[in-house]
Amino acid sequence: MTNPFLPEEMRLVRRYDLTSDVRFFQVRPVDMDRALSLRYKPGQFMMISLAGAGEAPFSISSTPSRPGMLEFCIRKVGRVTTELFKRKENSLIGVRGPYGNGFPLEKMIGKDNLIVVGGLGAAPLRSLLLYILDNRDKFGKFYFLHGAKTPEEMLFRKEFFEIKERDDLNCHLTVDVDEKGQWPFHVGLVTDLFSKVEELDPENTYATVCGPPAMYKFVIAEFLKLGIPKHQVLMTLERRMHCGIGKCGHCAIGPIYTCLDGPVFSYWDVLHMKDLI
Repeated sequence: MTNPFLPEEMRLVRRYDLTSDVRFFQVRPVDMDRALSLRYKPGQFMMISLAGAGEAPFSISSTPSRPGMLEFCIRKVGRVTTELFKRKENSLIGVRGPYGNGFPLEKMIGKDNLIVVGGLGAAPLRSLLLYILDNRDKFGKFYFLHGAKTPEEMLFRKEFFEIKERDDLNCHLTVDVDEKGQWPFHVGLVTDLFSKVEELDPENTYATVCGPPAMYKFVIAEFLKLGIPKHQVLMTLERRMHCGIGKCGHCAIGPIYTCLDGPVFSYWDVLHMKDLI
């Protein structure tokens, strides 16, 4: 039996800065056949380990519809990430997973989708965004609303600018503050963008949100105003996870284990387990 705590050796193929403290990492198993056989769902996470520094959970930012690579968007905040930021391209790191439940794609196919992102929430929801775009004919109407504090802090800014030019989705971007006066789009809160959401069938819509804890209350209120059912309002919630497989108990909230039962939860779940957010 394979040891579930044993990380797989993977190669750091590419890395570059997205902001002053957030970096993009692209990794793949050393064996290319293994790389092409990787299976995961948008919303799942991996455990990245570095000898001498420990390990930590990170949401997968890539999409399974583009096999061969795993992509992560990581903020430098602690010992593991500080060590990871020192690693050069072509170096080896440990990765195990995927873990978690991911988004219920089988239920979301054929439905309208509304994704709302704030700040670092772009990291996990980029996976779902790209998956829907790569399988666009399998989904209905699609809205993507993204807010950041400033233009400089918007992750994947160039990529989202390009997506905004597509005619098969409604992509709206905003920043809270534009001190230089050079931002070409809306300036204000991400909830302002709900005025641009039209012609969605609420009973046929899945709404997804990820961002700073303070935004959930206000974004979910907008979802409910649209009439979207509570069980079709989804969020991906990351808490400190130590093992990824529900053995250590660090992510337990009552009977819920975030690493097993999450990190994707519905608003219905949150109503019954308020400590999730």
